[in-house]
Amino acid sequence: MANLKVLVVATSRKTRGGITSVIKAHENGEQWKKYHCRWIETHQDGPAWRKIVYLLRALVQFAFFIPFYDVVHVHTADKASATRKWIFASVAKLFRKKVLVHIHLAEERSLLDSCVNQRLLKLLYLADKIIVLSPQWKRNLLKVMPEAESITYVLYNPCFPANRDNSIRKKNQILLAGTICRRKGYDTALKGFSLVAKKYPDWKIIFAGNPYLLEGFDEQEDGKRLAKEYGIENQVEWLGWVSGKNKERVFNETSIYCLASVGEGFPMAVLDAWAYGLPCIMTPVGGIPDLVKDGEQGLLFPVGDSVKMAEALDKMMGNENLRMHIVSQTDKLVSTTLNVNSICQQLGDIYESIF
Repeated sequence: MANLKVLVVATSRKTRGGITSVIKAHENGEQWKKYHCRWIETHQDGPAWRKIVYLLRALVQFAFFIPFYDVVHVHTADKASATRKWIFASVAKLFRKKVLVHIHLAEERSLLDSCVNQRLLKLLYLADKIIVLSPQWKRNLLKVMPEAESITYVLYNPCFPANRDNSIRKKNQILLAGTICRRKGYDTALKGFSLVAKKYPDWKIIFAGNPYLLEGFDEQEDGKRLAKEYGIENQVEWLGWVSGKNKERVFNETSIYCLASVGEGFPMAVLDAWAYGLPCIMTPVGGIPDLVKDGEQGLLFPVGDSVKMAEALDKMMGNENLRMHIVSQTDKLVSTTLNVNSICQQLGDIYESIF
């Protein structure tokens, strides 16, 4: 369709998280200009009043621009996110616009959770096309919405090129990046590392991210308590949120990346690690099993299994050749399947297919 124009409806570019990172990567693709994409920011982390203001402002902007656009590309997570995006999708339908729903759920079980399921399905039934993050996510979706087979596309999150600095000397450190919360598995990571810490006294595990706060419970303080309980507090660092040059330095200094999550869509932190040439140990969550063969593109361990995590750490910490082999395999993914230009071209093809 000539002169196709796309409104992108998603969380704020100031929000820290995977969806924002994905859309920022899309902004650098040729399809962004070709389809005159405009980002309507619907949500920002913070107090309730700020969230309300953001939503109302987004609705005003959306109402102004919707008559001039052809497709509404909605990025959604679960619960409140799906409810917000249903509002925008409903308005789009009133204007007889095409709706593309891009699903970024944090856990596979969310599709079976009635609280999430009903909100998300309500949104998905408005969709002309649906995007999921991997073949596994498509299989998950079709379990609850089998009629979506013909309209569902797989689009991996893009791996944006990183500034690898080979002049920076690697440190004996294992990195976990992201919000410090139980879903990200900081407790499993600390326990797993503690089982090999004495064998590798010159290694440490570092956490880059802000703690998740719920009703006064600080998960980072809980992590510090666990580190002390396991006797590894001197081999653990808490960096807080890192970005820009600090992020580049931390990733370039790191030797191993660890994903210990209970659930993921397709984790942007792993894509960051691969972009910086880091070998990963990880749980087989979200889209990971579709791209990672144990021993080739990474080492896998079961969710919540600190003993198996320790075995994977021991294998990787003690074998530099294995680390180099894994990086060589993930570099192939970075340059082909996950290449940002390829992903953006595929997204453009999906836009074209919607009519």
